[in-house]
Amino acid sequence: MTTTAPADAPARPRIPWGRVAAVLGVIVLAIVLAYVQSGSGIVVSQAVITGILVGGVYGLVAMGLTLIFGVLDIVNFAHGSFLALALFATYWLVASTGMHPYVALGVCTVLMFALGALVQRGVLAGAMGRPLENQLLITLGLAMVVENALLLFFGADPRSVTLPGDRGVPILGAVADLSRILAFAGAILLAGLLFLLLQRTRLGTAIRAVAAHHVGAELVGIDTRRIHMVTFAIGTACAGAAGALVAPLVTIEPTTGAQFNIIAFIVVVLGGMGNVAGALASGLVIGLAEQVGGLLLPGQSPLLSVFIVFVLVLFLRPQGLFGRSG
Repeated sequence: MTTTAPADAPARPRIPWGRVAAVLGVIVLAIVLAYVQSGSGIVVSQAVITGILVGGVYGLVAMGLTLIFGVLDIVNFAHGSFLALALFATYWLVASTGMHPYVALGVCTVLMFALGALVQRGVLAGAMGRPLENQLLITLGLAMVVENALLLFFGADPRSVTLPGDRGVPILGAVADLSRILAFAGAILLAGLLFLLLQRTRLGTAIRAVAAHHVGAELVGIDTRRIHMVTFAIGTACAGAAGALVAPLVTIEPTTGAQFNIIAFIVVVLGGMGNVAGALASGLVIGLAEQVGGLLLPGQSPLLSVFIVFVLVLFLRPQGLFGRSG
């Protein structure tokens, strides 16, 4: 059946400027307090620059996760494991073939797209419409299978990927690694392409229609099974692309994906469940909270400030910073 978009396709989201201004105001206040705490403008600049660069990658990971939830209504616990799989795929391609890490980015994105399509059609399709606990157990089981398969084939020894020509780049008194800047730029570019896909193409209109009203989309001729498969594949490809982008920045281990999984779920909830643009914005907020919070709470885990922000937002606005009421 041909995929067609309904005449009353969901409208493009409006930007909640009031909430954006409030979030920016809180960020500025936190930066000022961090400056008072540290007494060094260079240290604060370093934290802000690092937070923004890291936050862009967090946003890309979370965009894939929230897209899957928004369309398929599945909480995908295997998302971080797919990212870890892309990390090891990047490592293998670079170490075995001498491929440049950013050439491996394209290969990993395509491979993870294909894997996502296979997983959705072969494993998750039967869980659609079933109780939530069934879906949670399936995705949790997938995560365990991927993690233990990586442990079996690659072992527990940490690995790393080196970006040729990587060096420090001065920015506003701070210094950022070129690999981190390129990872941020790649994440923002891919996030922009995903947003354009969702907002400016017939496929994107169909995806948004299925997310808005599954039965109504079927009635106007949209092949919802195909949209489910493509959406899960796109979300998995986002995790794969993020994994390849951060490969030069992190220690590659089978459990590395779990760390990103925790952050991604926090970002998704803060941005509003199913809100793709909100996930990117919240990724930047969490990146800044992680780095600037380290200055405000010295000697504590960077995740402490992240969870403080998370709890406060849930208490004040349970639907997330950019989620809709009701």
